[in-house]
Amino acid sequence: MHPRTPWGGWIEVITGSMFSGKSEELIRRLRRAIIARQRVQVFKPRLDDRFAANQVVSHSNWRLEAERVAKAAEILARLDARTEVVGIDEAQFFDADLVRVCNHLADLGKRVIVAGLDMDFRGAPFGPMPELLAVAEEVEKMHAICARCGAPAAYTQRLTQAQEQVVVGAADIYEARCRRCFEAGGPAPVPELYPAGDEGE
Repeated sequence: MHPRTPWGGWIEVITGSMFSGKSEELIRRLRRAIIARQRVQVFKPRLDDRFAANQVVSHSNWRLEAERVAKAAEILARLDARTEVVGIDEAQFFDADLVRVCNHLADLGKRVIVAGLDMDFRGAPFGPMPELLAVAEEVEKMHAICARCGAPAAYTQRLTQAQEQVVVGAADIYEARCRRCFEAGGPAPVPELYPAGDEGE
């Protein structure tokens, strides 16, 4: 996508809802870099072990080897000085230091390709993603298909009533929704047939 350049590095961010093809697009760009004989390293958060511990895996089962790290700073610690392209998946799960790390990598002349959710299940900005979107040279917003009506989907709908921000899962817990079909915060609680202490007659 980008030729090698003499003027330094840059940051590319691939974002959107779940099931929009972010990881697949990340893998596609990294594979092209590998074909171009560039040195590539790929990182993912230790938290994300849904499909494979040491691979980036898309929902369509595209795979690429990756290193798992607990904190963003570990990316710098594990970086090979010869690496030209750095891929980072599920960026929303990293700490805020990821922005500094990505900027530092770009300042070193690396091409940094980051994929992550821009919004959480409430429709609120997720983790370090808003700042990454602001500092990136290139941003691509991917869209899924709304599971309810088939319209372009930009939101991630949680299907359970769990309220913590991070609940790792896939199609068993989440689906893509358009703005009209999205229920911020997940589905409303189902009212009890009989309130506590009233068993009915």
